[in-house]
Amino acid sequence: MVHTGRHFLQIPGPTNVPDRVLRAMDRPVIDHRSAEFASLGTEVLEGMRAIFQTKSPVVMYPASGTGAWEAALVNTMSPGDRVLLFETGHFSQLWGRVAEQFGFHVEYVPGNWRRGASAAELEARLGSDTDHSIKAVLVVHNETSTGVTSRIPDLRRAMKQSHHPALLMVDTVSSLASIDYRHDEWEVDVAIAASQKGLMLPPGMSFNAISEKALLASANARLPRSYWSWQEMLKPNRSGFFPYTPPTNLLYGLREALQMLREEGLPNVFRRHDRHAEATRAAVRAWGLEIVCEEPREYSSSATAIFMPEGHDADKLRAVILENFNMSLGVGLSKLAGKVFRIGHLGSFNDLMLAGTLCGVEMGLRLAGVPHKEGGVLAALNSLAPAGRKIVKVPMAS
Repeated sequence: MVHTGRHFLQIPGPTNVPDRVLRAMDRPVIDHRSAEFASLGTEVLEGMRAIFQTKSPVVMYPASGTGAWEAALVNTMSPGDRVLLFETGHFSQLWGRVAEQFGFHVEYVPGNWRRGASAAELEARLGSDTDHSIKAVLVVHNETSTGVTSRIPDLRRAMKQSHHPALLMVDTVSSLASIDYRHDEWEVDVAIAASQKGLMLPPGMSFNAISEKALLASANARLPRSYWSWQEMLKPNRSGFFPYTPPTNLLYGLREALQMLREEGLPNVFRRHDRHAEATRAAVRAWGLEIVCEEPREYSSSATAIFMPEGHDADKLRAVILENFNMSLGVGLSKLAGKVFRIGHLGSFNDLMLAGTLCGVEMGLRLAGVPHKEGGVLAALNSLAPAGRKIVKVPMAS
């Protein structure tokens, strides 16, 4: 089939790259040892601190989010260290595998993939660790595979109540610049992020936001590191430079993306994501389908994962939608493969894009013969523009 118009990329990342960011990246590469580059580097490093809502250092790597996972671990841990990891979905498992490959003792807190990390369970586990052998707690803030957002402030309170000195490491890959994340206020020690989601960039850059406590831990950590070394990165970063060749054109794009986020304002960005997520869930409920996340307080504002009815394959539905409407939806991962499809509603996104996305899903459900009720799109529209909503009239030009 020949498709016309633009492809709808509605996976939970990589997300649609705005035209402004694409145009910003379409520039000649400059000398990465020049004063011009130092100005660019300084600007984006400072801008990222605002996005993490921190006064602490932020380092960035030419890498995917997996690189930032590794950087967080090798800069703070020593061989044989014990870490506590909450199983909230596919990406929590992948992070655990990285830790295991470095020889850490990974203590999994099992989960059903429908709930976030439990503060009560964390307090109990840390309370029983009287010799403080647990060196770090690893949590995925927003589990992309399930559409579940863990409540990080509750986890930090549990750590305080346990009087436990473990580091708190948080994966913000699919929450940063989409869901409210407060590095300093929540006393997170290391945050992990990547460029291709709320930051509206292509893949290729990852980030660590680092607390003072984490920097102190780094001084005593005994794992070898070179490419991922915070100290090697922080020294040239002070003057806007990098210890090796940086992704200059991605930094051009990042500067533009940060400007876009400043123009909208982070609180408005978060409200927009909340609104689109609620409209998506309204559609899912109207279709009679089941949302993977079973705790309303943990609903994700960047992605919604949806169960297929028994006996129906999510991948077949996705294939029908791609073939007929040129729209990509997120695949079910690991034990959710074939059972779940995911709608990404994050990054550069607006009401009409969401409406088009949900139209594509509803038409796809019909074409694929998936049992559902009609009216999901209308339910979303009523959520986005409810009856009786005050209309702002624009005065006519004289």
